[in-house]
Amino acid sequence: NVKLQNYALVYEPAELADGVFVGPAAVLTNDYFPRSVDPDGKLKRGGDWEPVAVRVAEGASLGARSVCVAPVAVGRWALVAAGAVVTRDVPDFALVAGVPARRIGWVGRAGERLAEQAGRPGVWQCPRTGALHDEKDGVLTERR
Repeated sequence: NVKLQNYALVYEPAELADGVFVGPAAVLTNDYFPRSVDPDGKLKRGGDWEPVAVRVAEGASLGARSVCVAPVAVGRWALVAAGAVVTRDVPDFALVAGVPARRIGWVGRAGERLAEQAGRPGVWQCPRTGALHDEKDGVLTERR
């Protein structure tokens, strides 16, 4: 149940969970210290480096031309905006944008930005589904 759009580059050992969306021309890197030569100037070969993973959790979406620089994890149902460059882990339900990517809000399972309820700090609601979420110490959890 993963959707990879045109020109997406997903390098091993990336891990994509169920329901992940990878937008057009998004890139998931795999080299923590990218170099074509070693410190002595010799060309590096396949065994001269250790690949690292980008992990994208259930239901998360990566926008067009976004870049995830390994090693990072994108949380459940998170949304990475088009053109964002992810250099740090993204929490569950986070909406991140920019270079480098920063959290600019929260999204629900429907992908829409959540609205904080008036008079109820830390309580967020999905405008489409009505689902409620609680925020505490920068972490958002779904109410069940």
